[in-house]
Amino acid sequence: MAASLPASSSASELDEWVAQLMECKHLSEENVRKLTDRAREVFVAEPNVQPVRAPVTLVGDLHGQFYDLLELFRIGGKPPHTNYLFMGDYVDRGYYSVETVTLVVALKVRYPSRVTVLRGNHESRQITQVYGFYDECLRKYGSVSVWKMFTDLFDYMPLSALVEGVIFCPHGGLSPSIDSLDAVKALDRVQEVPHEGPMCDLLWSDPDDRHGWAVSPRGAGYTFGRDVSEQFNHSNRLRLIARAHQLVMEGYNWAHAQNVVTIFSAPNYCYRCGNKAAILELDDALTYKFQQYDFAPREGEMTVTRRTPDYLL
Repeated sequence: MAASLPASSSASELDEWVAQLMECKHLSEENVRKLTDRAREVFVAEPNVQPVRAPVTLVGDLHGQFYDLLELFRIGGKPPHTNYLFMGDYVDRGYYSVETVTLVVALKVRYPSRVTVLRGNHESRQITQVYGFYDECLRKYGSVSVWKMFTDLFDYMPLSALVEGVIFCPHGGLSPSIDSLDAVKALDRVQEVPHEGPMCDLLWSDPDDRHGWAVSPRGAGYTFGRDVSEQFNHSNRLRLIARAHQLVMEGYNWAHAQNVVTIFSAPNYCYRCGNKAAILELDDALTYKFQQYDFAPREGEMTVTRRTPDYLL
């Protein structure tokens, strides 16, 4: 049952915030404080493996590309008419990380049973100080208070979701320290993303063509082969691992004989990669339907000049 809204965050107030954010106008610092306080109450009540009912639409990385999020809603429908599962990485890289993450969180608080929000590897104090969100908060609010509100909130976001008991959705991937969903459920997630260990791996790991486990070239997490994902799915009676985290040029990519699918929802990533984006729509029967879309045109958007590293986080 969805938690009731306190007087300080009534439905009408939340609707006003969502309407403002839909116009790419960020909230006041005081309203961000009210929103993140309320969101913390919602996230605290959710487990590390958040159960999700179908139909639902799965969303990959957004990375502050606000107008592409609006395009996503144009194609897939707006909450609450469409149920959404956001799989992390709302901030960094793009110019509108503040508006993007605030809108996603506001929709979660407004429609807690229809919107699921997971943590990505960029929902981290250390990463956001390097890749843009910290600087954007400072530029738009004149202090780092809003950055601190959100990074404190990130600690409470669930680490994964489970759609209808058969589709496991972490942001990144699997971990050699985890062989069951019960092991994920037992993790203490209320902390900054560690540099190593199972929580780190869930947010940082990637599927790979090689057999078994290997240290990830990202500097955190692992790569895992088809044998690993097949065994994990078989042991946990899963149909699929659906995850985000990796740039894929068509917006989605099947791996490991369709034991794993990657969904990436930021088109023309970093304003230069030329990729399509995609969302995955799952109906009541868990039939897969991918919706692809291109970079949404807009005027007056600043170009992000932050250097893109040799391989993309």
